[in-house]
Amino acid sequence: QVRLVESGGGSVQAGGSLRLSCAASGVTYSSHCMGWFRQAPGKEREGVAITDDDGSAVYADSVKGRFTVSRDNVNNALYLQMNSLKPEDTAMYYCAADLVADDILAPTSYRAWGQGTQVTVSS
Repeated sequence: QVRLVESGGGSVQAGGSLRLSCAASGVTYSSHCMGWFRQAPGKEREGVAITDDDGSAVYADSVKGRFTVSRDNVNNALYLQMNSLKPEDTAMYYCAADLVADDILAPTSYRAWGQGTQVTVSS
């Protein structure tokens, strides 16, 4: 059974940085597309950054140039480095794995989810 545990969220001022981590277990880590999603109050969950097992990455337009996703296949970990944070980045951030459909930025394409970690950016 896949288990994902996020950490690293917190409160920062605009322009600051945070690094999120996701510890994965119960999955053939290196063979799966994994990524980060976020959901703000009253909004739908959206894809932020996805990485494939070859290390390639896809980003939402809103975070390009500011966020970097990376993975450590040896330690079964996924990371999201977030720089130049903006108040609109405030959301619950989720790690996702076990891709079952083609649209890698769609939340419905993933079967495994973590519990989320809160990121709050103040102006």
